[in-house]
This record gives sequence, structure tokens and C-alpha cells, in this order.
Amino acid sequence: MSLTETSTGRPLRFSDTLERLGAHGGSKLFLGEIVEAFGERAFGAVMLLFAIVNMLPWPPGGTTLTGAPLLFLSAELAWGRDTLWMPRWLDRASVSRETFRKLSGRLMKVIRFTESLSRPRLYFLTGRLGQGLIGLACLVLSAILVLPVFGGNLIPAVAIGFFSLGVMQRDGLAVLLGWATTAIAVAVLIFAWNLVIAGFGAGLEWIERVL
Repeated sequence: MSLTETSTGRPLRFSDTLERLGAHGGSKLFLGEIVEAFGERAFGAVMLLFAIVNMLPWPPGGTTLTGAPLLFLSAELAWGRDTLWMPRWLDRASVSRETFRKLSGRLMKVIRFTESLSRPRLYFLTGRLGQGLIGLACLVLSAILVLPVFGGNLIPAVAIGFFSLGVMQRDGLAVLLGWATTAIAVAVLIFAWNLVIAGFGAGLEWIERVL
């Protein structure tokens, strides 16, 4: 039995594929192996995997590394590619299989619960045009992710997670949630930027009064 299908020939659920990847032989799990395991669902599945990683509490600058692959994946999705392509250097990126097992095991209940709620619907939101727009949104969200802002990774990562789930499951409702979360992420970014500008202006005024 392959990593991609059940005994009846149906595609495995995202959670089942994660479990099989963790149980497979070899001490290292390569990104290329993950892409191969998900097959035609690789775009959504790999993006969802990276989105989950970026939801974790990283120190400032941590998501600069974990969010960088999402820039590449989002650009391909926005470009309209039907299949996921990665350069060899990214294809050979790896993580300890034991670490992968522990991380996926901790998140498995949440992943399975999300899967139980997701199903194909509102197909027009995940068509070619829809996926192109999703790719552009994820490209912007990924750019926010790589900024070294403490705590600034959660909302963009959640938005990418919704989009990725929508692409993988052809679930338009998940896509709508992704757009709503993107709006929140943009609003928070604008608010934070205005705070920085206001703080900078107040600092200049204080310096002028002191001088």
C-alpha cells in the first residue's frame, strides 16, 4: 500500500498521511518525500504543514526561516501551476523523523477535528481563479510571516492554514475563513504600523522639547 492511498484506492486523509510519513523508515524526513506522499494535493498539504509550524510560538526571527518556504509555495500557486515544483536544495530539506512524529502527534487531535468539519463545497472559490487569488494572498501573508516581529506570526499563519485546507479539501468555506482572517491580519498590521509611526512622532516631539 502506498503512502498516498488506502487499500480501496482512495486518497488518504491529511492526518493519516502524516502518520504514515512518521512511521516510514529512515531517520530523516525529506520535504520531497512529503510532496510525493500527498501527490496532487501537495500544494494545499505542504502549505498547511508549514502553516501549522508557523503557528507555534517562535522567538523573534524564528518565522523568518520557517515562513520562507511559504513564499516560494505561494508564488507557485499564484502563478497557476497545477503541480508543485521545488528546486533540489529545497527538496532535500529535512527534519528528524522522530521530531516530526512528536510534533504531528501533539497536533493530531486538532488536525482530525478540523478534517471532520471540512468537505468539498463552494467550488468556485477553489477553482483556477480562486487559487490564483489565494496564492497572491498567501504571498502577502508569507511576507508578513518572515518579518522578525514577536507574536506577529499567529494570525497570518492561521489565515494560510485556512487557505491551505480549502485548497487541499476543495472547501470554499475554509477559503472564506482564510479571507476573513487575512482581513484581520491586514487590519492588525495597519494598526501596529500606525502605533509605530505615532510612537516615533511622539519621540521626536519629546526630543525637540528637551533640546
